[in-house]
Amino acid sequence: MDYFVGALKKYADFTGRARRKEYWMFILVYTIINIVIAVLGLETISMIVSLALLVPSLSIAARRLHDTGRSGWWQLILLIPLIGLIVLIVFLAQDSHDANDYGVNPKLGVPT
Repeated sequence: MDYFVGALKKYADFTGRARRKEYWMFILVYTIINIVIAVLGLETISMIVSLALLVPSLSIAARRLHDTGRSGWWQLILLIPLIGLIVLIVFLAQDSHDANDYGVNPKLGVPT
């Protein structure tokens, strides 16, 4: 839950880097929240939550892509049906690179 709250604190911060664990834990909590709301049959609430978490989702994905040495603009590859989703998942699942244009490797424990 700390990763989810941490991503919300960096609501619109598209700079820096996000570790793989930070990104996937945010996605896990986001998915669980949406499933619970869907099971309760609250579609309107689900849409509001999804809309409210759109910017944090984009920002943490951009920081995750920065961690792999790519620009956050790679998220636009989702506009290509199916292939774009597969390519983006591969990019997001890759391991961190050493220091790059977006900062030092967060695995080193040095704050960015």
